[in-house]
Amino acid sequence: MSSKIVTAEEAAARIPDGSVVTVSSSSGLGCPDKVLAAIGERFDREGHPRGLTALHPIAAGDMYGIKGVDHIAKDGLLTKIIAGSYPSGPSSLPMPEIWRMLVEDRVAAYNVPSGILFDMHRDVAARRPGVFTKVGLDTFVDPKRQGCAMNKAAEAEPIVTRVNLDGETWLHFPNIVPNVAILRATTADECGNLTYEHEGAYLGGLEQAIAVRNHGGLVIAQVKRVTAAGSLRPHDVRVPSHLVDLVVVDPDQRQTTETHYDPAISGEILRPWSSFTLAEHGVEKVVARRAAMELRDGQTANLGFGISAMVPRILLEAGHPQAVTWAIEQGATGGMPLTGFAFGCASNADAYVPSPQQFIYFQGGGFDVSFLSFLEIDVEGNVNVSKLGKKPYLTAGCGGFVDITAHARKIVFSGLFEAGAEIDLTEDMLRVAKPGKFTKMVDEVEHVTFSGRRARETGQEVLYVTERCVIKLEQEGLVATEIMPGIDPVRDIAEASQGRVRIAENARRMPHSLLSSGAMELEL
Repeated sequence: MSSKIVTAEEAAARIPDGSVVTVSSSSGLGCPDKVLAAIGERFDREGHPRGLTALHPIAAGDMYGIKGVDHIAKDGLLTKIIAGSYPSGPSSLPMPEIWRMLVEDRVAAYNVPSGILFDMHRDVAARRPGVFTKVGLDTFVDPKRQGCAMNKAAEAEPIVTRVNLDGETWLHFPNIVPNVAILRATTADECGNLTYEHEGAYLGGLEQAIAVRNHGGLVIAQVKRVTAAGSLRPHDVRVPSHLVDLVVVDPDQRQTTETHYDPAISGEILRPWSSFTLAEHGVEKVVARRAAMELRDGQTANLGFGISAMVPRILLEAGHPQAVTWAIEQGATGGMPLTGFAFGCASNADAYVPSPQQFIYFQGGGFDVSFLSFLEIDVEGNVNVSKLGKKPYLTAGCGGFVDITAHARKIVFSGLFEAGAEIDLTEDMLRVAKPGKFTKMVDEVEHVTFSGRRARETGQEVLYVTERCVIKLEQEGLVATEIMPGIDPVRDIAEASQGRVRIAENARRMPHSLLSSGAMELEL
């Protein structure tokens, strides 16, 4: 048996021009960075491979030391990219090269919901006629809006259509067949069986490998270490050797962004609940506290990035760390979802579900409530989290947001009412000391990541929690049903939103306990 162990350079040399390359990663989590770097370096030397199409169900790389897709963001090398999300970060850091290519129309770029991208791999593998889904209807995913296109180069090559089946409207994504897969795991044996014992998620490597193998392509796996053939427990193998062609070893691969290895992230140890940092007192914590009040004991809740990521810490502070089962798109279920650079991971998880299966659960609306964030909200109740024209790389794109919200029974969006407002916070009240630069309540959002119109049609319960009020999506639009102590409803809400948010006649005051600098009593 010939060895599958090769250098990153040897693996990169096997990738043909014109390949469709699917990459398993979630920002820094599970990113096969060494292989991606070798592809970029080969192109710099030889001018090959050329004309690649890259598929990224979740972003590859970040802006904090793991370049990921930026290794291959080169004119001539990359001609098309279809991604659930893209590297993102603060405006104080340079724009990633992939975003520069995108905004300069040097690559055809698409933003496809992560769950749909995983669905596409399964349907390609089984040779079905592409994905048929209602996920994304009436959002930017829908061809009646942008059809996932992020620039003019993408608009010229549509990848989704509207179709009618038995009198119902569906979105159809025709098959895009990958012929190279780049995965990452922890351990490979000499045969190429892969285990994930130090990883914070399985992601979708198995589905991506099967899609490529079923079409005669090349599967490359990057791992931390190699062990003898036959030494891995069969139950631990997540990708079997017959699906793997080449193995590249990188003993220095990071577990996730700015984390070389934390055994609690991979479930090898359990952290004491007292070891987790509580949310810092401030306006965002006040918002997260009010969002947490929507929870009930025993529920399963989905969690997104931003202020919403603080909600588990609110429960922890209140003494209820295990009252709710958290489910995140990378696959961790239960435990304590992490914040900051480690978002997408969890410590003390009950289980790690492969992302494609997690998205089936999300798309079908099996969970009780979702906690997500917003960039802007319009009079229809539409939410934008996926596009900022002036600073595009401040947002990662939609990720799993569209999959999660498509059939969720209840959604709690959290965010600040205005951008840049100065807020005075005391134990008794929250006061707007200086209005913000602009309201986040607009006539029409720049990008429809969530459709308020469709939410009303399907009967979804939708709340928008801000530091000034709780807004409910009703048939007539946005209605403030709860007001924060210290907030003037007319000046700080109705006028500040230019009349886009109406004050309910029976609007009530939010509890003063939200403002406390000490622990808040929270009954679930």
